[in-house]
Amino acid sequence: MSKVQNIKGMRDHLPQAMLLRQHIVETVQRVCERYGFEPLQTPVVEYAEVLEGKLGDDEKLIYRFEDHGGRRLALRYDQTVPLARVVAQYAGQLALPWRRYAYGPSYRGERPARGRYREFYQFDADIVGSASPLADAEIVALLTESLEALGFPGFTTLLNHRQVIGGIARASGLDEAAAGGVYRAIDKFDKIGADGVRDELLRSGVAPEAAAQILAMVQIEGEPLDVLDELSARLGADERAAAAIANLRAIIGALGEMGVSPERYRVAPRLARGLSYYTGLVFEAITPHWPEGSLLGGGRYDELIGQFAGRPIPTVGLAFGIDRLHDVMEELGLGPRPATTATAFVTVFSGEMAGASLALARELRAGGVNVLVALEPSGLGKQLKEADRKGVPFAIVLGPDELARGDVVIKDLRSGEQRSVPRAEVLAALGAA
Repeated sequence: MSKVQNIKGMRDHLPQAMLLRQHIVETVQRVCERYGFEPLQTPVVEYAEVLEGKLGDDEKLIYRFEDHGGRRLALRYDQTVPLARVVAQYAGQLALPWRRYAYGPSYRGERPARGRYREFYQFDADIVGSASPLADAEIVALLTESLEALGFPGFTTLLNHRQVIGGIARASGLDEAAAGGVYRAIDKFDKIGADGVRDELLRSGVAPEAAAQILAMVQIEGEPLDVLDELSARLGADERAAAAIANLRAIIGALGEMGVSPERYRVAPRLARGLSYYTGLVFEAITPHWPEGSLLGGGRYDELIGQFAGRPIPTVGLAFGIDRLHDVMEELGLGPRPATTATAFVTVFSGEMAGASLALARELRAGGVNVLVALEPSGLGKQLKEADRKGVPFAIVLGPDELARGDVVIKDLRSGEQRSVPRAEVLAALGAA
């Protein structure tokens, strides 16, 4: 190996990055558990046939391989298909509806780009076993509360329904076979614009008049209920589209009851979502502060789990892309920026006094303070430089004089200020700092 390096599209996360990533995961987990969601973990490797036939055009991105026994295996593509397998495999042990969250790495063999990686971490939340629009609204409310808790400014969640897009295709004179091309073209709207979508539609065989009609409908904008009224006027004769519009009305009504601000969402007929398994509501959260694409997304997929379970099991969910959220938060300066996990650095005056320093560190840790202890009695100045270099905010000096007086010196390494504090008051002093 001529150069020591990691695989392209797979990143090392050094301590400062990991602290922010852990903050994101812990924040979203707290929100999920407030809504009663339960944790799940699945293996990163599945049988290849578990993933195959579920992802449409994206199936080419699956990492496949054979193990030593000749079994065809694949790396996890996302958290959704493994969830479907779990629901089928443990059907007798799960009480539906089931709210679950899962966190871990997934793998896709795609071209790496900003915000897109071959190894990436997702935090998924899904409600399995309910077709109620309340379930859809709860997922969108959970998304909203999570992004607010993380401090994202000005985000909006775009809402649509797969049968609204299907209705637009049918109203434009296209059959079901042609609707897939419409999904794929519309899904690129925010990247290639109206002219680009028109060209895509024309290349896929859509007539110019139909393409113009499709573009007119997917660009309808306004207040959510006004957009639905306009869509209803144009698509009301299509039974499936009319039912989809009614479903969106019910979801929006529930969002209001759940306290989600109307400023946090809007109906966007152009939203398609690329994965083929979506059947109902689809959504994406966007922010003007990140022009590279959506922050996260999800939707309803009522047929995927049934492919494993042998019976219909309605499901709705979302996936937080931890890598993307981390990159955006880092760029916008959001979230905490600790340089280390430690709050205090306890110095060691000499080898003979190491026991006293270790005892002090033990007391502080028992009181809930994260503590680093100097490993070598290498002189006070050198130890303070080590603590400062590591980003520890406080150094605690314990020498013979302090030990004799029953106090310690607390030095704020950010401001340079220091003060003597009675040994019994060290915890309180650190807590007040």
